[in-house]
Amino acid sequence: MHAPEVVRGRVIAHRDGYGFLAREDGGEDVYLSAREMLGLMHGDRIACEVRTSRRGGRLPPRQRGIVVEVIERSRRVVVGRFFRAGGHSFVSPDHRNLPHDMAVPDGQATDGEAVVVELADPPAGERWGDGPTGRIVERLGDPERPGMAAEIAIRSHGIPHVWPEDALIEAERLPLEVADAANAADTAAGRRTDLRGLPLVTIDGADAKDFDDAVHCAPRPGGWKLTVAIADVSHYVTPGSALDREAALRGTSVYFPGRVVPMLPERLSNGICSLNPEADRLCLACEMHVDRRGRVTRAFFRDAVMRSRARLTYEEVEAALFAGDAGARRRLGGRLLPSLEALREVYAVLRQARRRRGAIDLEIGEPRVVLAPDGGVSHLEPAPRLTSHQLIEECMLAANVAAARRLSRGRSPFLHRVHPPPDEEGLRELGSFLGRAGIDFDPGEEPQPGAFAAAAERAAGRPDTEILHLMLLRAMAKAVYQPDNIGHFGLALERYTHFTSPIRRYPDLLVHRALRGEAGGAREETAALGRSTSAAERRAEEASRDALSRLICQHLRTRVGDSFAGRITGVVSFGAFVRLDGLQVDGLVHVRSLGGDWYRFDRAGRFLEGEATGRRFTVGDEMEVRITGADPDERRIHLAPVEPDGLPAGRGGGPPRRGGGPQPEGRRGRGRGPGRLRGRGPGRGRRF
Repeated sequence: MHAPEVVRGRVIAHRDGYGFLAREDGGEDVYLSAREMLGLMHGDRIACEVRTSRRGGRLPPRQRGIVVEVIERSRRVVVGRFFRAGGHSFVSPDHRNLPHDMAVPDGQATDGEAVVVELADPPAGERWGDGPTGRIVERLGDPERPGMAAEIAIRSHGIPHVWPEDALIEAERLPLEVADAANAADTAAGRRTDLRGLPLVTIDGADAKDFDDAVHCAPRPGGWKLTVAIADVSHYVTPGSALDREAALRGTSVYFPGRVVPMLPERLSNGICSLNPEADRLCLACEMHVDRRGRVTRAFFRDAVMRSRARLTYEEVEAALFAGDAGARRRLGGRLLPSLEALREVYAVLRQARRRRGAIDLEIGEPRVVLAPDGGVSHLEPAPRLTSHQLIEECMLAANVAAARRLSRGRSPFLHRVHPPPDEEGLRELGSFLGRAGIDFDPGEEPQPGAFAAAAERAAGRPDTEILHLMLLRAMAKAVYQPDNIGHFGLALERYTHFTSPIRRYPDLLVHRALRGEAGGAREETAALGRSTSAAERRAEEASRDALSRLICQHLRTRVGDSFAGRITGVVSFGAFVRLDGLQVDGLVHVRSLGGDWYRFDRAGRFLEGEATGRRFTVGDEMEVRITGADPDERRIHLAPVEPDGLPAGRGGGPPRRGGGPQPEGRRGRGRGPGRLRGRGPGRGRRF
């Protein structure tokens, strides 16, 4: 008999009591039962024995874990709301993956107030009710106050947001401007190329303040010369410095509606490092020769000094280049327009090359919160997806690929941005879903991105395109940073890295140093940085999503009773998730609201079926719903059907039409509980 396998990893807790172990060796997640989770908290590092158990039916076996050792507790503080009940005081955690209420001393806060609790004793793990204890160390106030959504998310997810004194001292010593004398000396000695005569421009969102990248393009024989100039953060943030240590700890900037927690102090991120208009800035420029088939035939990296000639927004570029707005073109002027026209041309051939290699292109709407002057929510709207966004994405992709190719010629390890192919279970569920939707899907023995790209194209133009693309996305793995290259599945690239955002992503800063030949760490150290920066990225995404979801729920409480058209995006045993048209947010239609029938959940087929009526509810079905409630603390939207007896719009009984399919569960669904909002939060528009 073989000894049980013992593995290590981090606990991913679910609010319903169970959890998963995300293995450090990259293997399949291990299921942790509610009993095993009694003594654990989200993020704890543990060792557990792995055993295999059957799940019944056609589902494959699942690995389950038996806790052997708690190696490291993840949390010292917890954010939640203070309550008194039955003579006891406790704090209900805000973090959705923390199921334990925390006992605290009485009289430290008012009922319903948001507070920060320092953990004194972790859960005992012996029986239900042996929860953690702690003491209140910070009172945040009314959780409904404008700005509190970000404050709560920052503390709940452990986002570092207070600058150490030594880092601030280092930042204060840096210059506010690039000295002309230093520029002249550098360029005269050949250490920096002078690009100040090149009309480079930045193109970003209207509310952006930190500008990582500037672009320029010009025709050349057989194609174009594309220049992507990136802020030279590595000149100011040196290895081992206080600023470097804090940047490594933060890993990434974190974006919320109306607020950002930067990776670097504002003196750098919005100042000396930012490619602000009409200001001399140091940069690392990637000059690429692009042929008429969208291939980068040559690439050069140069230390340079530049001066951005304009700070353009996506909307301005969209109007001038893609909407035929004559006024917008006139405002750009004769000096900038030729480069922008060349950028449009090179974008077109880069996009065609992307399609030829089989990169996956999904159209999934995201919600955007528009804030009022007082910081409250004015309204919700779908986040725009402009062609100008794609233009900049293609330029950044080309520069990132060029950086990966350059570094791969050396022997020193560096952080690749890798995207593993989907696992067998995800492919099986996706194939079943797409088949029922009438879309051919054959990923082959070794899944190829071209199969996903072809399925995405077949889904384009249908009323349920967004739902079909959402299912394709859910089947895919998460991209991470690591020294070992396995390629990037979603982009259909053999080798890829991140180079273009060193102001807000620590891996990009490391890549800049590697391009300069600065000595990096050993492979083990690089691997550790890959794990820590990947974890920081996940933490930032979760915090952004949490704050966005809270704000959405606060706003939708004012729209209780309003009706929306929608489509089912997921089906579980207790109901169906419906995405509201025009808002791009999901809510839960509970089985209790589906009419006078007993609904059976078909786990293999992923649908709900009424035993008496035979009515089915499947992914992709249209449904007219009304909002019956919204809970900001739980980040849940409650819906009910508008149609009599809970019928999907235009449906009768009988078998499902095209559009049904599977809904991933567990960590494949990213651990979101029933009715929780889905979406990726306020992003930067560049997710590759």
